[in-house]
Amino acid sequence: MKRKAEKQQSAAPVSAMSAVAARRARQQQAQAATIVKPDVVVEITTEPPSKRPRRSLEGQQITHNCEESKGRRTRSSTKQEESSPPVTRAGRPKKTLKSDQLESPSNGVVEENEDSDQEELEQEQREDDEEMAEDEVASVIGDADGYESPADTPAELQNFPLSKARLNKSNIIYADDDTMCVRIKEKTNLALLGQYDLWVKRGVVSLMGAKLHPSARVYRVYAPSTHSLPVVKCVSGVDGEAEVEIRSCKSGLIRLRDISPLYQKVWNEGNTAADKLTLKSALKNSRRTFSVLYTSADDSLKRHLRPLHLDKKWSASMKALSQRHGQLRVLVCGPKASGKSTFSRYLLNHVLSPAPETENGYINTDGCAFLDLDPGQPEFAPMGQVYLAHLRAPFFGPPFTHPSLDDSRDGQILRAHHIGATSPKEDPDHYALATMDLMEQYRSLLTRYPQCPLIVNYPGWIFGQGLEVATWLIKSLGLSDVVYMSEKGPVEVVEPLNMAANEARIPMTILPSQPTDFVSRSSAQLRSMQIQSYFHLSHPSGLTNPLWSGAPLSRTRPITVDYAGEKQGILGIMVLGSHISPAMLREVLEGAIVGVVAVESPNAIMATATGSTDEPVDDDNEGDIDADEDVEMGSGEQQVDGAASGSIADGILRTPEEDLPYLCVGAGTSVPLNPSASNCLGLALIRSVDVKSRKLELSTPIPSSRLHDAIEQGHELVLVRGQLDNPNWAVSEEYYSARAAERRYQKSIARGKKSSHSAVGQDKQNETLAILRERIRRASNVPWMTVVEDNSRRHREAVARREKSLWRLRKKAYPASESETDW
Repeated sequence: MKRKAEKQQSAAPVSAMSAVAARRARQQQAQAATIVKPDVVVEITTEPPSKRPRRSLEGQQITHNCEESKGRRTRSSTKQEESSPPVTRAGRPKKTLKSDQLESPSNGVVEENEDSDQEELEQEQREDDEEMAEDEVASVIGDADGYESPADTPAELQNFPLSKARLNKSNIIYADDDTMCVRIKEKTNLALLGQYDLWVKRGVVSLMGAKLHPSARVYRVYAPSTHSLPVVKCVSGVDGEAEVEIRSCKSGLIRLRDISPLYQKVWNEGNTAADKLTLKSALKNSRRTFSVLYTSADDSLKRHLRPLHLDKKWSASMKALSQRHGQLRVLVCGPKASGKSTFSRYLLNHVLSPAPETENGYINTDGCAFLDLDPGQPEFAPMGQVYLAHLRAPFFGPPFTHPSLDDSRDGQILRAHHIGATSPKEDPDHYALATMDLMEQYRSLLTRYPQCPLIVNYPGWIFGQGLEVATWLIKSLGLSDVVYMSEKGPVEVVEPLNMAANEARIPMTILPSQPTDFVSRSSAQLRSMQIQSYFHLSHPSGLTNPLWSGAPLSRTRPITVDYAGEKQGILGIMVLGSHISPAMLREVLEGAIVGVVAVESPNAIMATATGSTDEPVDDDNEGDIDADEDVEMGSGEQQVDGAASGSIADGILRTPEEDLPYLCVGAGTSVPLNPSASNCLGLALIRSVDVKSRKLELSTPIPSSRLHDAIEQGHELVLVRGQLDNPNWAVSEEYYSARAAERRYQKSIARGKKSSHSAVGQDKQNETLAILRERIRRASNVPWMTVVEDNSRRHREAVARREKSLWRLRKKAYPASESETDW
């Protein structure tokens, strides 16, 4: 035994040395084989967030054995780093990025050359686009307030069935480079990715909850990869088939990928097998704005695509709720990421289905009212608002495809209130007052449209004080139904809601949550996409659908508003959330997003400061707190009472240097405007404060007609600075636009070299490239933005380790968790 032990001890150093030597050899081999050029990535430097989410697992190697010890996992991951190149989320080898091959043209159409070398170049270009988008999405915008994307998605899950129908010569009626008309058999469906116009010619099809009958109406559909894909399903048809025409459309939304990495890898890229079948008679280089996919493996970018299907209980519940017709008043609530917005969108489309008539002869001619109480992820408005919308037709697409209803033929926002935050918990009293004012507006709407149903979308703020507000709304809104989107409880939430419903004598339906198992964008990133879409949206006269501009906001002409003098265009500026010294008001405003609020009464602040007896109060648990709040508001009223004297202008202070009109109450604090005397017109981005000319430079998509109407009615305009996310996307737009311009020009040079008649000389090309690169240099040299040369995984891990030492609060990565945070 002694001899055996001595033999093992003598052999141990040899094996250790051999392992070290092998590891060094592998490392040297990997370094010699792969030389990675450093990437250029933009990082926005902002203040530390109030919450630190858990770092995304994207970019790390997948560990299959979860029961290994920590040391063994570390050795395994180190060995994988040294022996294998980085991999993408789908498990494919990650390619080296090239500075001159990173992005597709702004028009979203990649021109294909008959030469095989050109096709290979463009294929390599698309693959490089994928990697660039993945890296930049993870590094440019933070991941606060969102669930992370799982990194351990097996590659075989990509082959997921999407369409039940298959295109062939018998069901393709006609097709060209822009349009295809097909027949879909009953109980089969067709999934499409991209943007398209849908025209139902025969039969009845369902799409995102709506049943579309044959008519002359053409519906615009947006199907990005960031959300589950809508499917066109045949419900009934002539001879068992429905006939639909699908047509390409140009909305300009694809241009936003030139100014934001969040919009990259969103739409369809190459033609699928089904597209090639319908494009046989068209031009060889044809590319539609949509693609038909049979499975997720048909996607050239190998994204994690899933069809948008409803749970059977969801379908049954929507059918039962729609039977109430004009008497429907339903509140949809539940925990975060449970499918509330999806269910509300489906129910809204189902109610607005333009069917000629139902079985009992009911025809919906009054539209549908949509009360959106979720300021974090609103459906038809930018973040930070609660509003009441009157809709007349279904909408097909996620919120960032309809961020505003201004000048829309299918609906309008009747009234909105600026909360100034993504969660109502910042000021529950103001939130409750705004809700009651919107309900009064709905009652006024019923005098003109007595059969107009109502759908109320409540946020995921369902715990603690949010539960108290929800139960109070159930008791006071005069609802007909309550829908709770989780069968897993918890009991401490379901029981109070059920008791409130029983007290109001209305039924409560509990449905299973339907969260997605994979997300490519976090909640914060979707908010950034929506508000960026909002600021680049326009509704040109004469067009039925909106258009988006791909030009950075810095290259658009701002709106100048006098804030002092005889032509003063705004009454004052408010700052919500905390006390701001008047000397710091300019620094707080420049580069911030503000709400443009029309004040309808000079007593707007007085009415808010005096409080309201309609506020939700829990006598058992929150009585002392509410009493203290009443005392504080009462003391504020005493301070303002002598100064306001019935006029909001008397509460305005002028800053000493800039002469800005600072609207505050008491000791510098701003009380929110009374919702019954104010109305939010939209959002604006303050680009600069010109002290010399006493002007504000603003960028806003609010139609000038709305501003003129408010002024003609005698309303004063107030800018409200809340606690919304910083517009990091606006800071980096010019940089990404400059890079996109350079890449497009380099691709045009590459195409010119393939042709025999190049019209541009080498000197002219070098001169143009120098100008484009100078534009990139200037765009990268701006405040609050840093260009990082090294965006490797090790660099990101080092940054994450430094940040981890500062923030300990982590979000759970799955929506079905019992608690929202994990300490």
